[in-house]
Amino acid sequence: MLKGLGGLGDMAKMMKAAGEMQTKMAQMQDDLDRIVVVGESGAGLVRARATAKGELTGLEIDPSIFVASEKEVVEDLILAAIKDAQAKAGQRAQAEMAKMTEGLGLPPGMKLPF
Repeated sequence: MLKGLGGLGDMAKMMKAAGEMQTKMAQMQDDLDRIVVVGESGAGLVRARATAKGELTGLEIDPSIFVASEKEVVEDLILAAIKDAQAKAGQRAQAEMAKMTEGLGLPPGMKLPF
C-alpha cells in the first residue's frame, strides 16, 4: 500500500500500534478499577479491600478485637491491613501492565506514564 514511500510505511505501522496501545491502556485502567485485592493483618482479624489502583473500598474488623485497653493494637492492625492491600494493589497493577506490554518489546521494568 505505501510501498514506494520509504519510511512512511513504517511510520503508519507505528501510528497504528500507538493507537492500539492507547486503547489497551484505557481498557487496562478500567480493568484495574474492577480488580479487587484484599490485604489483611492479625491473622485475618482485620481485612482491607481495595481496587488494583489502590483505592480503599472496604474494611472488615473482627469484633473480638474491640477491647478498650487494646485500642492502639487495633489501630495498628487496621493500618497494617490497609498497607497490605495497597501493596497488593501495586503488585497487581504492575502484573497487569507487564501482561499488556510483554509483546511490545519494551525493556523489563520500563515505567509508562500513568
